[in-house]
Amino acid sequence: MTDGKTSQGLDGEFTVEQGLQKLLAGTGLTYTFTAGDAVAIKVAEASADVSTLPAVRVEGKAVYDANDPYNEDYAVGNATTSTKTDAPIMDTPSSLQVIPQQILKDQQAVILEDATKNVSGVQRVWNGEGFGQDFVIRGFGTRNARFRNGQRIASFNTDMANVEQVEVLKGSAAMLYGRVEPGGMVNVVTKKPQEEAHYSLQQQFGSYDFYRTVAEATGPLLDDKSLTYRMDFAYTDRNSFRDFVSQNQVFVAPALHWQANDRTEFNLSLEYMNRNLPQDTGIPAIGNRVADVPFNTNYGQPGTQFNEDPSDSTLLDVNWSHAFNDNWKFQNGFTGNWTNNHFKTILVAVFQPLLEEGANPKQVRRGSQFVDDSAETYTTYFNLNGKFNTGEVQHNVLLGGDYYSTEQRSGGYFGFSAANAPADSPFHLDGDFAGGNLAFSRVNLNNPVYPNLDFGFFESQRINRPNNFFINQTSWYGLYFQDHISMFDEKLQILGGGRYDWAHLASGFSNSATNATDINGNWNGNVPGLDKIELQKQSEGFFSPRVGLLYRPWSWLSFYGNWVEGFGTNNGRSATGQPLNPETSEQFEAGFKSEWFDGNLTTNLAYFHIDKKNVMTLIGDNGLSDTIGAQRSQGIEIDVAGQITDGLSLITTYAFTDARIIGDGDATGNNEGNRMPNVAEQSGSAWLKYAFQQSALKGLNMGVGAYIAGKREGDIANSYQLPGYVRVDTFAGYAMNLGKTRLTTQLNVNNIFDKRYFFTGAPYSAYRAWNIPGEPLMVMGSIKLEY
Repeated sequence: MTDGKTSQGLDGEFTVEQGLQKLLAGTGLTYTFTAGDAVAIKVAEASADVSTLPAVRVEGKAVYDANDPYNEDYAVGNATTSTKTDAPIMDTPSSLQVIPQQILKDQQAVILEDATKNVSGVQRVWNGEGFGQDFVIRGFGTRNARFRNGQRIASFNTDMANVEQVEVLKGSAAMLYGRVEPGGMVNVVTKKPQEEAHYSLQQQFGSYDFYRTVAEATGPLLDDKSLTYRMDFAYTDRNSFRDFVSQNQVFVAPALHWQANDRTEFNLSLEYMNRNLPQDTGIPAIGNRVADVPFNTNYGQPGTQFNEDPSDSTLLDVNWSHAFNDNWKFQNGFTGNWTNNHFKTILVAVFQPLLEEGANPKQVRRGSQFVDDSAETYTTYFNLNGKFNTGEVQHNVLLGGDYYSTEQRSGGYFGFSAANAPADSPFHLDGDFAGGNLAFSRVNLNNPVYPNLDFGFFESQRINRPNNFFINQTSWYGLYFQDHISMFDEKLQILGGGRYDWAHLASGFSNSATNATDINGNWNGNVPGLDKIELQKQSEGFFSPRVGLLYRPWSWLSFYGNWVEGFGTNNGRSATGQPLNPETSEQFEAGFKSEWFDGNLTTNLAYFHIDKKNVMTLIGDNGLSDTIGAQRSQGIEIDVAGQITDGLSLITTYAFTDARIIGDGDATGNNEGNRMPNVAEQSGSAWLKYAFQQSALKGLNMGVGAYIAGKREGDIANSYQLPGYVRVDTFAGYAMNLGKTRLTTQLNVNNIFDKRYFFTGAPYSAYRAWNIPGEPLMVMGSIKLEY
């Protein structure tokens, strides 16, 4: 009866009756209700030779758009980080894990580290309570490199208010992104303006006076929906389980999308963050363990003046694209990022022994950092993506190039304990601290008593007698080519390509000990300043190839392997003052991926082997370095994410990582064979969520998760260890509809057994690093309205 008939379909919101009338308009058919949830279709005018069709009941699961704010999926099918094209993850011969929006909501992720804990082989690194976010991936630190929508930006914190999902690419991505550490990269994908209006307001509250307000609005600005907008806002005000640490942060992120026509679009977004968050240098190690003191102990200086480190960041992102036809598309964009930090901190000394040798009771040495730091980062890029066939072979080609430029400037007063410093030295304090020993720099390890310091003195040193200046300039040009080949009905796929980089660096450093005092340490007032620093320059070129092979015998299973090379410059000088050779890396990886339950559950198993050479290594206490280091990491990783049933979702991981120093780790070779710091040999996680399907409990969600890491080394000398830990989190939430408005209430309890554990910041340092305690038992509640 319906053969040859067509319907104009539905676009919008309608009652059942309105929808049926619109669907059947002009078809000569009509409808009748045979039950409350069943409809019979029949011809509009009864005919003797036509009978009414039987009633049909249709059931199914909603298929969400990737950007739908109500998307409940734990598994993501497509991502861009691995290939810079929107490719199915099952067809990508590399290990890529995606943490989608629903997981971020369920776990109430308020910092980026809350997301990456769900990825195998990723360990959090000390970040001084937020000045740059760093991770260890497959045994190698990311060196504060942060990516936003595939573009590298300055090392500043991510606010999660406008984050749609987090993508973690394992292994070197140098072929596409240039200077990337061989372990992998973290790419934040932001939310986009939507054609359908959506508004939400969320209030979060929790332990240690945590309060966070998040608001978002998106929708069309024109009737034809060609111009859409988005506005994300977040305000955070909190104290901390750490003494003298509190945070006040404002984040605003407006965005516009203009669909000029069906083939051309323009995007403009801005992010501004203003934050006051003091630097926290944690707890030092004694012997082979972190000191056994209360987790709140802070060896900084109490008082609001010493714990105000204001900073701000502004980011501008402009990009556009044009599709010439269904197969060829051009993209171009520019990103600018400007950051300013003002450090006003009394901190634990790291460049000298943290504890006074032979002191009884033990004393923690402290120093001062009153420094202004600024950075400017600019990125521009272009991509030409095309699809074509040569016979039975399908090609997905990417041609592109990018330019990355950054300049960091730092200047101010930076001092540590110096015995018998001359009275006219910047390391000497007038007044009660006679002898020039900087008595202020020592506090008792177990019972710190903080002296009454004159804040004005340090501020005057920063302004009138600065002793520390640093400049680092980097410009990076890259051209790359990639071809993703499919053949034999897409069962066999080959990904090949290469990139050539031209890298130019210039850096300089100056301090009063060498430039502003004479041979006897007497102050001569001749501070060189930033404009007088002699820059050491370096230029390098390198070709980074990449080859991947994938075989997909069935739609639910893929076997893959890849070989990748990469490089990175070394910001250091040898004993003869010459630039250091660039670091190089090589990776081999093999594994398989699978999809289950109609693609709702995905798995990834990978074996990897990475060698890194020319690692910059300190060869003494004078700051000199040499490329005598070599490191190797190998292991197995497993990631599973998605839905098992309509109500049961999970994300679970496991990683075995054997990361070691295989070349001389220092001038004597004493570190050869040592494990690399902050890398757990065994680690994993499991997070289970159940959404009740019974009508009486519809809207109720509950979940529980465990995060496990084995023992980790604290530094490259393996002189102390961080104990392993098991942390257990849980949550419960309830969502209900109030007319067109959805109300969601949620309660998360993290570290419910109050486990004591630590993160360290020593992936690159020969010294005993600062160790930050992990969060103790924390409770966070949330009330959210959206419509």
